[in-house]
Amino acid sequence: MEGLNALARDPATGERRRRLFLLTLGAIVVAWLVGQWAYGAHQERAREAAGAAKHVSGERVWEAGALSYGHVGKGVVYPVTPPVGGDHDKAWMTCDGTVYTEPVRDENAVHSLEHGAVWITYNTTATPADIKALAARVARTPYTLMSPVPRQPGTVTLTAWGHQLAVGTAADARVEQFITAYVQGPQTPEPGAPCTGGRAAP
Repeated sequence: MEGLNALARDPATGERRRRLFLLTLGAIVVAWLVGQWAYGAHQERAREAAGAAKHVSGERVWEAGALSYGHVGKGVVYPVTPPVGGDHDKAWMTCDGTVYTEPVRDENAVHSLEHGAVWITYNTTATPADIKALAARVARTPYTLMSPVPRQPGTVTLTAWGHQLAVGTAADARVEQFITAYVQGPQTPEPGAPCTGGRAAP
């Protein structure tokens, strides 16, 4: 017992223990930092790969720098219908697979685009079958919303921030391609921002 107490009081033993503790702690910190760097590099490569992907055939694309991001408390006159970005209301339209049967405010919908939503709209030439099919697709897809836009030129239009595609029917294969490419896609100014808890009615 006396020998153990003497060992515990030995300064050299205490110093070795401190050194071992610090080395172990340092190894843990280094491993954590390497893991964080590897994860960040993987995420960056994935984002670059997504950004380098080919655009959906027939879509229009706006340069990110050409679209402003300001929050405004008044109506905005957008140069494109439906709008693809720009200044917008501070409240987003709820876009958690939400189907609106009445037109929504552009300024709120644009905020949803900023959060990575795809906005599907249709005019008066869309058939009831197409509207039903699109509504079913939206209803099962977070970060999407749907509403009528009677004055838009295309029968069915899909819009993400800085990207827009007009098609003649819900059966067009590019509808699925656009949703897959741009729901929380690389064009999103605020990835991960919520699509719930926004404005819930037109």
